[in-house]
Amino acid sequence: MSSATTPPDSDPTRRRRAHSMLKHYYGLNEEGEVTEQAETLDPCDINGPHFDPEVYLNKLRMECSLGELMDHESCMVKQIRSLDSDMQTLVYENYNKFISATDTIRKMKNDFKKMEDEMDCLSANMAAITEFSAHISGTLQDQHAQITKLSGVHTLLRKLQFLFELPARLNKCLELQAYAQAVSAHRRARCVLQQYSHMPSFRGIQDDCHVIMEKLAQQLRQKFRDGGSSAKDLSECVELLLQLDEPAEELCDKFLSHAQSRLEADLQGLEAELKDSPVTDTGRGLVQKTNAGSNPVSPSSSSTTNPFLSPTAGTDILEFIDQGCNEFVSSLCLVIASYQELFINRPQEGELASKNIPEMANGKLHVFVDTLAARYFSLVERRIQEEKGVSDNSLLVRALDRFHRRLQAISKLLPGSAVPSQGTEIVVRAARERIKQYLSALQTFYHDSLTDVRQALAAPRLSVGGASASGGGATCKDATPSLPELLTSLSNFILNQLKSVLASVHLFTAKDITFSNKPYFKGEFCSQGVREGLVVSFIKFICQSSRQYCESAGDRGGSTPPALLLLLSRLCLDYETSTISYILTLTDEQFLVQHHTPVTPVTALCAEAREAAQKLLNHYVKVQGLIISQMLRKSVETRDWVNTIEPRNVRAVMKRVVEDTTSIDVQVGLLYEEGVRKAHSSDSSKRTFSVYSSSRQQIRYAPSYTPSAPMDTNLLSNIHKLFSERIDIFSPVEFNKVSVLTGIIKISLKTFLECVRLRTFGRYGLQQIQVDCHYLQMYLWRFVSDENLVHFLLDEIVGSAAHRCLDPSPMEQSVIEVICERG
Repeated sequence: MSSATTPPDSDPTRRRRAHSMLKHYYGLNEEGEVTEQAETLDPCDINGPHFDPEVYLNKLRMECSLGELMDHESCMVKQIRSLDSDMQTLVYENYNKFISATDTIRKMKNDFKKMEDEMDCLSANMAAITEFSAHISGTLQDQHAQITKLSGVHTLLRKLQFLFELPARLNKCLELQAYAQAVSAHRRARCVLQQYSHMPSFRGIQDDCHVIMEKLAQQLRQKFRDGGSSAKDLSECVELLLQLDEPAEELCDKFLSHAQSRLEADLQGLEAELKDSPVTDTGRGLVQKTNAGSNPVSPSSSSTTNPFLSPTAGTDILEFIDQGCNEFVSSLCLVIASYQELFINRPQEGELASKNIPEMANGKLHVFVDTLAARYFSLVERRIQEEKGVSDNSLLVRALDRFHRRLQAISKLLPGSAVPSQGTEIVVRAARERIKQYLSALQTFYHDSLTDVRQALAAPRLSVGGASASGGGATCKDATPSLPELLTSLSNFILNQLKSVLASVHLFTAKDITFSNKPYFKGEFCSQGVREGLVVSFIKFICQSSRQYCESAGDRGGSTPPALLLLLSRLCLDYETSTISYILTLTDEQFLVQHHTPVTPVTALCAEAREAAQKLLNHYVKVQGLIISQMLRKSVETRDWVNTIEPRNVRAVMKRVVEDTTSIDVQVGLLYEEGVRKAHSSDSSKRTFSVYSSSRQQIRYAPSYTPSAPMDTNLLSNIHKLFSERIDIFSPVEFNKVSVLTGIIKISLKTFLECVRLRTFGRYGLQQIQVDCHYLQMYLWRFVSDENLVHFLLDEIVGSAAHRCLDPSPMEQSVIEVICERG
């Protein structure tokens, strides 16, 4: 009893066991579905359907002892009690369900009773309807055949009436120009008239109809040939002629010929726009330039024409493309749609199906469209070629976008046509041509900027006295632009102009431009067009055009100012260090360049810029060295060194050499760093005397100078040269001021040395060379990286003069110093 009073939720394990036992008894699995169980026939299986209690008890009494029977009886009692308890638990749990099931069964009994009454009523009604229908059928049975016969006669009479009234009906339609109704009526009667044409009455009707329809066909042909009708009327006319068995191929040709005349008029209008468009110089530059007075490198200060000004026609490119799209392309699309509806998409029935008209008509249409589109494309390309100015790129991009967008309608109307792809090629070619125009404009802008730089460099020379114009580095006393200002202005103008060009070109890749995201355009345009064709080409142009300044011939380096060489060298070096990387990174980020195709690496461009900078700097050193060398050469060649007077001062040319070297030092220091020097000795400016009064020099100038003495001194000199460090006069210079000045001084002193070797000196000539060399030593040592280089070359100059002296009597060192200090 305790289990019966226990709430069913208190022992969930027991409840689950009861559920599993019930499922096992009823043959259910865990999902509640019935499982197939092998049926057993064992009468001793207490859980089987064939269980026999007597047989089971007899088996137990025979096989088990008394104790086992008692235990078995006790176990069975426990199972019975457990099952009773489980049954009570199930009843508690499902009490509401049992009540609901009982109510449902009761309600179903009531519903089924009501339904049985309704079905009886319906059966009685159906029986009454059946009886009434049978009564009506029996009543009308005799008149049914007569009514059917009369109906057939009435239909036949109506058809005959239609046939007899057909000629009059056709004439009426012809008068009202209701051609479609006439053709429809004739087609309805044509087969009947043909079938009964052997009868005189029908034969007459057929002849009358044939004459009328021939007249109607003539009017349709005339209307078709006149060409004054609209496209809708023309389509209706063609359709009626096809229904009148006109040859389809002839109609196709006539339709296309008529359409061509209308499209030709549109093309002639476009051609007239091209002929009547005068070119005027209007437009504004991409970059707003400052006036010439505020910035010396502004291209507007010296250039008569601006490459970024746009020559525009009377009708701009957008209006021209709009006119072509709204007139020619729209009319062409209408012709294609009408033609396809009439000849290609029209269902083919009867004899027309065997003539394969759609294939024939489609071939003619493709030839027609390709021919006219080729003429239209040629006009568009001519108009695009007139867009020479690059100040405003938005009109061209919008025009190309509209052009490309409208051509997509043709690809949808006429699949397989080459017209859309040809139009896309025009867009791609226009974009490439625009890139070339921008590159040409940038190149012109760069040349104009260099011209302004040259003018700014030349301007101070007109007002500066006391400094040599040939030195190319005289310091300006007025408020003229310095080299760093010129370099900064030039670099900023070029960079800003390039950024403006990139912004204009970026319009081609805008999101609202239909062709910008196409694979055939974006990847190739951004990678090979903008990056390689514009940016990389412009950088290479700067390097190549800068190197061309090094190819000038002549002792004075041609007409290129040395300061310009120095400025361009620094510009190329700045490009190598930072500008090239910045420009290419900006381009890649702005245009999302993906390097699927080979592109020029940044390192290659930097190497080219550094090579150009090195070549320019080497050429600058050579030019400046040649300028100073020219002065020294003339000073040596124009003097009589044998009969000269005793030196009393330093020659003016030496002072000029020191002045120009100082100016060059200042000029180079404005753009390049100082560089590394070797440690100077404390008496660098006085080392000339010790060098010239060495044991080797004393031997040269010894009083016991005999004819055999020069041989000995030459031998000693050559031995000394063997153990001296070799000096490479024209070696490449480094990018610093000390290296540049060292190169210039080496060239100058080497020229001085070679000129001395070609002259013969007297006593005072040798002494003048001593004075000049000591003066140079006093000042030039501070400009070079190694003062020993100056000592060595000056020593060689004095030594060469002594070898070629007729009376080698050197001047006292104290006298030399007094003259140089006084000078």
